[in-house]
Amino acid sequence: MALPRIDIHTHILPREIPKWKDEFGYGGFVVLDHHMPCRARMLKDDGKFFREVESNCWAPEQRLRECDQTNVSVQVLSTVPVMFSYWSKPQDGLAVARFLNDDLAQSVASCPSRFIGLGTLPLQDPKLAVGELERCMRDLKLHGVQIGSHVNDWNLSDPALFPVFQAAQELGAAIFVHPWEMMGEDKMQKYWLPWLVGMPAETTRAICSLIFGGVFERLPKLRVAFAHGGGTFGFTVGRIQHGFEVRPDLCAVDNHVAPKEYLGRFFVDSLVHDREMLRQVVSIFGENRVVLGSDYPFPLGEDRPGELIESVAEFSFETKRKLLFDNALDWLQVERSRFSI
Repeated sequence: MALPRIDIHTHILPREIPKWKDEFGYGGFVVLDHHMPCRARMLKDDGKFFREVESNCWAPEQRLRECDQTNVSVQVLSTVPVMFSYWSKPQDGLAVARFLNDDLAQSVASCPSRFIGLGTLPLQDPKLAVGELERCMRDLKLHGVQIGSHVNDWNLSDPALFPVFQAAQELGAAIFVHPWEMMGEDKMQKYWLPWLVGMPAETTRAICSLIFGGVFERLPKLRVAFAHGGGTFGFTVGRIQHGFEVRPDLCAVDNHVAPKEYLGRFFVDSLVHDREMLRQVVSIFGENRVVLGSDYPFPLGEDRPGELIESVAEFSFETKRKLLFDNALDWLQVERSRFSI
């Protein structure tokens, strides 16, 4: 009998997206072009192609069929990061976030025993973001939010964003950090390098910002998970620790606690695509802090979520159960009894 599994890293879109350019008077937003049955092109509203998606990106019933085929018990739903729209005017960003969150909440409500929702926030205006976070948690009954690895010119350590993290701790909201708008993207357009190199670096940037900025230290009950195995953080933490020790004048300016002290304080997903790397991730971050994540339904994801975890012979039954299911319950703070498994 297969172990139950919660996939914390899956993306969803509304089937129809308003033409925000017509409403707001400026462009840059994503629209869907349903150019054939069960398929759509994600286009910037200037016509620039971003990605082709299939109906499993917007149809809950199709997602459930595919979950059943791959033994996924529960999906945690979050938007596609290109939809964050942090660059937009604050009130417009709020309108986009509310639309996405309302649609996502409807998908969760269609099958609450199989779906859990993470909202999105207009982080370019922290006050508006806190208000939408409160609505997500209290009115829409979501379990947290997905945020980007930075917000325009702000790293996640920026004091402007601290009230959002503080509100998340107070509301008991889980936070999922996903890389977006990768640093150096304009200099590495060939070979898909923004996704292969930039994304892991972005996630490391986010982790270091929350550590060095003292966010984890000031908010010890904040529950944060990072995509893609924590990026390169686990494999560069020795260098990061060494830099903290030899140049505290540069690294320890906002927090005097060493980076390695935070291993075990946050979660990372299992999406590393390699058995040896997964063993290392579990060794570095701890078997209680790694959660199943597949990046469904996109090509850089794991086609059969949890298969990599199951394939590691050295993992005990108990460890596999933690990675596939139990740790996600701890991060989300939900009871197992919510699910019909």
